Amino acid sequence: MILFFTSIILFNFITFTFVKRLTGNQISHIWSFTISFQLIFDLLIEHKFLGYWYFDKGVELFDLLAHIFLIPPVNIIFLNWFPTKSTLIKQSLYITAWTCFVLIYEYMAILPKPFGFFHLGWWRVWYDIFVVPILLLILLGYFKYILFLERRLLDNNYT
Repeated sequence: MILFFTSIILFNFITFTFVKRLTGNQISHIWSFTISFQLIFDLLIEHKFLGYWYFDKGVELFDLLAHIFLIPPVNIIFLNWFPTKSTLIKQSLYITAWTCFVLIYEYMAILPKPFGFFHLGWWRVWYDIFVVPILLLILLGYFKYILFLERRLLDNNYT
């Protein structure tokens, strides 16, 4: 629980203080997409297949706090500093660094209470080596789609 609430405060503080490259429209899209995508992913892995769970098995209010206030700011921070105009190597290194961050964070989150809040069923943290880059690429793809829609809107002067 300590890590959970500290993370919510820290990640939201960073998001609303230091994220400057993203517009309000982009932030709201990413926030909504993250909640939706994470709920779908967790519905399958957490609730259907019991791969992992937050706090206790089953649906809880704290689960919603994780989906609404913990994960979206992390994705916004990731996108804000993503090196879009850099080489593919630098972009790959950035994704690798974030994958390492997620692995370390997840190891911290599975520590016993009162520090940790995450529990593993059949899921293993090392699965994230393969899953996290895919999820980050999906997030990047969605972000590029938002940018495409914004450019199209500005180019065509839609109202």
